[in-house]
Amino acid sequence: MADVTIYSSDFCPFCTRAKQLLKSKSVAFQEINVDGQPEVRREMMMKSNQRTVPQIWIGEYHVGGCDELYALERANKLDELLNS
Repeated sequence: MADVTIYSSDFCPFCTRAKQLLKSKSVAFQEINVDGQPEVRREMMMKSNQRTVPQIWIGEYHVGGCDELYALERANKLDELLNS
């Protein structure tokens, strides 16, 4: 199974939804919390070219945010990506 990394915030409902989907699939993920850590948020922004959380990577593939994760699920592509 591919490594999954998610940059998130405790105050973000989209982060919660993304993590719930991954947990429902029994996917282990590394969560990197950006709350109160401007250097970590900057790192996320440099890697993703995005300012918002969540930012999700499956292996080396940058999924994007919660909407993109759910779009992969609806298109039946998420499991394939997770198992690559």
